[in-house]
Amino acid sequence: MAIYAIGDLHFGKVVDKPMDIFGQNWIGHKDKIIDDWRKKVREGDTVLIVGDTSWGMNLNQAIPDLDDINELEGNKILIKGNHDYWWSTISKLNKLYDNMKFIQNNFYEYGDYAICGTRGWLCPNEVKFDEDDEKVYKREAKRLRLSLDSAKKAGFDKFIVITHYPPTNDKLEESEFTKIYEEYKVERVIYGHLHGTESFKAGLKGERNNIEYHLVSCDYTDFKLIKIMD
Repeated sequence: MAIYAIGDLHFGKVVDKPMDIFGQNWIGHKDKIIDDWRKKVREGDTVLIVGDTSWGMNLNQAIPDLDDINELEGNKILIKGNHDYWWSTISKLNKLYDNMKFIQNNFYEYGDYAICGTRGWLCPNEVKFDEDDEKVYKREAKRLRLSLDSAKKAGFDKFIVITHYPPTNDKLEESEFTKIYEEYKVERVIYGHLHGTESFKAGLKGERNNIEYHLVSCDYTDFKLIKIMD
């Protein structure tokens, strides 16, 4: 068994939004992702999908994209992204597929690990962070804690977190999210959201304070799944 991760699939079978505004490398990006997925993922593997999965504006529009993902090998665990307007109640989503699970205040077991998470939000910064952002930021920190607490109460002490937004601001400063990761001794944090060479620089990557941070926006990974653990 292995864990792979990727983010920002931006599939759009019903709602077609060309992604080449972010660069010519986005042309045919869905085929690139699926081809790589089929080469790597085997039965029993798990794929973490860290948000912005479908351009669908509602669940009916997103279902064709989710169906395509469901047909691929492996168990999938998904988190909500800022463009996932189709995201419904967690109970409804978790009834859709046998091998696709959705995280919202809950967690999923992977061996000795609990896979936890929440969407996240902008962290305080000098460019754009107002009172509304502050409210969402604090709410998402609370949801992260709820997810980790639910796993801890179930007896887990080894944690992997998936989140959509970066865990820090562009200066890589400490945030409420990084404080919680360190408090719970999270081992790995996997996130996406960032697109383009300049934005990639604003993502915390590698080890900091005994936590391994992975940026897996699909254009950052060259539209390939990244192996997180064997």
